Amino acid sequence: MIPMLDNIWFPLSLTLWIAAISSFFVLSSGVAIAYVFARRDFRGKGLAELLLTLPLVLPPTVIGYLLVVLVGRNGFLGQMILNFLGTGIMFTWQAAVIAAYTVSLPLMVYTAKAAIEAVDREIEYAAYILGKSELETALQITLPIAKKGILAGLILSFARAMGEFGATLMLAGNIPGKTNTMSISIYSAFQAGNNELAQVLVLILVFMSLLTIALTGRFAGKLEV
Repeated sequence: MIPMLDNIWFPLSLTLWIAAISSFFVLSSGVAIAYVFARRDFRGKGLAELLLTLPLVLPPTVIGYLLVVLVGRNGFLGQMILNFLGTGIMFTWQAAVIAAYTVSLPLMVYTAKAAIEAVDREIEYAAYILGKSELETALQITLPIAKKGILAGLILSFARAMGEFGATLMLAGNIPGKTNTMSISIYSAFQAGNNELAQVLVLILVFMSLLTIALTGRFAGKLEV
């Protein structure tokens, strides 16, 4: 029983840690991107939205390969990281965060964008007339009104990060005690014929996914009121 607990606790805690770190960066950057997409028109906007959509439609292994090309030792970002940190980032939990961030960012952006677009522009125009700048209006009026949609996007992104497999496997590998997340541990347990462990891990992920869906539905329902 104790060895099984060890095989559950590490991937569970690592998965939650990676999903939490990834969600922090997704929230920070995703809301800003969503605001720009919702309130600005600029050349190349269609292409930018198309590129952001790619992680939703491409196979995760393709996303993982592209990330390896980008942040691997010979990649553009990989060289910058190597020069700055003195070591590469491949096959580390930080690489798993990058993979989780990449696949979950579109969910945050498009959910937050819909919420921001739903905010009545007359309220924003009234704020401008009262002397508020665009930044002040966004921070004090637009984003607070859209907060339920933003929270729903954050929950969806967190859930996507928890279940990430293909890109994580390509970028972070499957190193026991270092990069074996829940999804990767399920795959490893199944490959090793340890169905008991695989079933327990699957049940935990299913429970967490159901909880996420329930929370998302609650926030989305309130957003429609």
